[in-house]
Amino acid sequence: MIDDTDRLIINQMQGDFPLTERPFAVVAATLGLDEADLITRLERLLADGVLSRFGPMFDAERLGGHTTLAAMAVPAERVDEVAAAVNAFPEVAHNYLRDHTLSMWFVISAESPARVAEVLTEVQAATGLPVHDMPKLCEFRLHLRLEA
Repeated sequence: MIDDTDRLIINQMQGDFPLTERPFAVVAATLGLDEADLITRLERLLADGVLSRFGPMFDAERLGGHTTLAAMAVPAERVDEVAAAVNAFPEVAHNYLRDHTLSMWFVISAESPARVAEVLTEVQAATGLPVHDMPKLCEFRLHLRLEA
């Protein structure tokens, strides 16, 4: 369960993160908190699964890397096992379930197209399930804020 302060933190941290020596101190001050309390709350929100990740979003291709969207048909009784195997790869940016035949979708970001291909092969070997590679054909940019 999150409280009003957690909501303020979540809403504040969705953009315009200060690029300073102590960014958490700056954000904490705007929320009327101290830096240690803000960091502790963020760690708890991550540990509790309220937040799935906290960090910057990079355009891998502009940095010389490569990304792809992948999907798998995962039997319901194997979702936790397969999710753990997929999420064990540091190249997996995020992973989510959909109500679809291809029930597990994830993004792979790596330093090269060759490494992305290797990860796809390694995920298939680790799970024993076919992995469908769906490379980006065109890009759309959205600015999405989810108010807590």
